Amino acid sequence: MEQQDLNKRLLLALVLSLFVFIGYGYLFPVKKPIASEAQISNNASNTKQSPTAITSNNKSAPVTTAAVTEKNAPVHSAGKTIATIKANHFIWSIDEFGRIAQVELLEDKYKHENGDTLKLFDASKVKPLEIRFADAKLNEEAFTVPYVNSTEKNINVSTGTKTITLVQKLSTLTVTKQITVHPNGAYEVSIDTSSPTQYFVTPGHRPMADTSVYMLVRGALVKGADGIITTIEDGDAEGYEKFPKAKIASAFDRYVASMFFDFDKGLDVSILKEENGDPLIFVQGDASLKLSGYIGPKEYKVLQSIHPELTDAIEFGWFSFLAKPFYKVLLWINSYVGNWGWAIILFTLLVKLILFPLSYKGMMSMQKLKDLAPKMKEMKEKYKGDPAKMNVKMMEMYKKEGANPMGGCLPMILQIPVFFALYRVLLNADELQGAHWIHGWIDNLAVMDPYFILPLLMGASMWFQQRITPTTMQDPLQEKIFKFFPVIMTVFFVYFPAGLVLYWLVNNLFTIGQQYYINTMYAKYKAQIATKIKNTKDN
Repeated sequence: MEQQDLNKRLLLALVLSLFVFIGYGYLFPVKKPIASEAQISNNASNTKQSPTAITSNNKSAPVTTAAVTEKNAPVHSAGKTIATIKANHFIWSIDEFGRIAQVELLEDKYKHENGDTLKLFDASKVKPLEIRFADAKLNEEAFTVPYVNSTEKNINVSTGTKTITLVQKLSTLTVTKQITVHPNGAYEVSIDTSSPTQYFVTPGHRPMADTSVYMLVRGALVKGADGIITTIEDGDAEGYEKFPKAKIASAFDRYVASMFFDFDKGLDVSILKEENGDPLIFVQGDASLKLSGYIGPKEYKVLQSIHPELTDAIEFGWFSFLAKPFYKVLLWINSYVGNWGWAIILFTLLVKLILFPLSYKGMMSMQKLKDLAPKMKEMKEKYKGDPAKMNVKMMEMYKKEGANPMGGCLPMILQIPVFFALYRVLLNADELQGAHWIHGWIDNLAVMDPYFILPLLMGASMWFQQRITPTTMQDPLQEKIFKFFPVIMTVFFVYFPAGLVLYWLVNNLFTIGQQYYINTMYAKYKAQIATKIKNTKDN
């Protein structure tokens, strides 16, 4: 295969991969079945056991494999509320089974269009601080005997930390939960049993606060004792994953999470598999267990204020190795400019400046290849019966003229991972929710442009960029694909978050500026070459 064909096919493959990455989530959104009954196998053959359970739309009582039958799974709704904890930014509801039954976020940026507050938990799913005992009979009883709140029912933590004490008296065991809640959504929980007995506590099924069809990362995140972060996405749980002495165990959605953490002693974490493959986190306890937790937005400053290492719970999936540093740079820029729209623009400029040396070489190479196109066509005709010799002659010509047949692809090869990483950041960064760029137009960079101005400008900039960019394509099919590329991208980007479209638009504008600069520099280069040739002939 000759180098020029390889160049074109590689470029085409990159474009098509971009179509697939962006378009698949819209054309074929993942629809996960709602579990009617999630059975979880028992791995209790050693001291580090895993909880076993049945969960269903209204079945919260866990049971061991010895009693996995419908009659042994008593139906429990959320239960009546025995305590309400209020802060400036949230309201917690504690139900009679000692669980955090619901969390409401009160900030305006989380409210629905009709003004309703955002509720994080699905009523039919497992709730945070739910305890499951290894003993089946004790387990059943735990969901018939309510907890008693020995403190006040309405608690306000807006001005400081407060503790609530819940007690459950079972026939053979007394369970005491002390929950200390902080104004920022962090908490500590201490669980004590009157006699040693094995149990498991969960941060709950992940919050279900976002229904977007974007290709998002949702599920469970565990940071192990070795510092390695493992993400188990919805639908991918195996049901036997274990993480001894883990530092963080987080059940997370797009912007929010419910997590446990212990950076000193660690947590013995088991991941259970629901029927639809979603992961469910449990932490093992025995007689006495103390751990820390957090429920709320995955906002960098909040998590860092609780514990710097907790910011590792902000996960961007693919390309995290690029997405995380990009995220930190954006946070740093925004800390100075105070506007996420301008922060995105300045970040784009920074990326273009860093990549400019490589872009310059690639663009200059494309200019040279364009001028060599007639000679390449002649060689193809002259050596069409001898492909090997044709490639040798072309490589000699490339070397002589200082042209790199792969140079034109280099800027796009570098741009693709940058785009994918930033795609993840701008889709998942909670800070962009409610963040404005220009008041009255882009008041929320986390949602689509309501007037479609940004995607239309983005499409127009792509079209103009194509017009001024040199090309050596001779295949009519490839030319047609690239001509329709701006139209297709505009359609895809119409419903994309405005922050992402803003990045792509600004990137195109800077690329156009670069191309004009390269065109000017190349014209001067050609003029110098022509002058040298003329002077040589005159002499």
